[in-house]
Amino acid sequence: MKGTYNLAFLKEPEPRRREALFVLPGIRRIVANNPSLMTYHGTNTYLIETSDGAIVLDPGPDDDGHLDDVIAATHGAVSAILLSHSHSDHLGATSSLKARTRAPVFAFHRPADPSFEPDGLIRNGDIVAGMTAIHTPGHASDHLCFARPDGVVFSADHVMSWSSSIVSPPDGNMAAYCDSLRVMLSRDDRLYLPGHGPALPNPRPYVADLLKRRILREEAIFAALAAGPATAWDLMDRLYSKTDPWLRRAAERNVLAHLDKLHSEGLVEQIDDRWQTRRTV
Repeated sequence: MKGTYNLAFLKEPEPRRREALFVLPGIRRIVANNPSLMTYHGTNTYLIETSDGAIVLDPGPDDDGHLDDVIAATHGAVSAILLSHSHSDHLGATSSLKARTRAPVFAFHRPADPSFEPDGLIRNGDIVAGMTAIHTPGHASDHLCFARPDGVVFSADHVMSWSSSIVSPPDGNMAAYCDSLRVMLSRDDRLYLPGHGPALPNPRPYVADLLKRRILREEAIFAALAAGPATAWDLMDRLYSKTDPWLRRAAERNVLAHLDKLHSEGLVEQIDDRWQTRRTV
């Protein structure tokens, strides 16, 4: 069942480096120079203008050049630092940016990275810098989206336009990810600004497709196990068409997340490294 469902992903030319690029009035982005199969052209660091200075959303990786670009674009006038989640490609530059600007750091009140201690603790529904924080676990347990009153949402890695998100246990959780997609589907936002890749207009149909893709993948995994026990790697090899070794490993992590979800629902069980449908007495 390889390639049973394909999303219409968006692409963009490689953005200009070391430059704050216009996104919307009052919003610019600097794309970090950390391109990869998992980060596309790099991490989007957003600069949100306010009367008190710039809010920096996701400072990006620990890279001196990127940090210098953020400082130059804001003239060092940073009023706050917001973090969507504590993965290193978003968190890495945070402590250095704080040291150079003295700006407080705001993030989810239970960071996935235990070594990270934000100054301001955000909970679901809190208003931060005029935006509503939406807790969207799945890709990461501490993941937040930030929704503006005008229908623009900083969707970070929860919903990206260029690719679906990896959900890698143990911090990644497929059940939570699907529930978080449903949360976003219940909203009527007009534009997503993701953590990697270009903006996503009219996001609801796309989010619905993301959820449908996950449901179809889970059904395919369960059907494969109904035919006989298999390892997560075997299932990945059977159900995905990835050829790059790194992407194959990422796909296996997604399979494991689906298996964990099915296990929590009492539908499958694991014996050693093999999974099978749960036997009923």
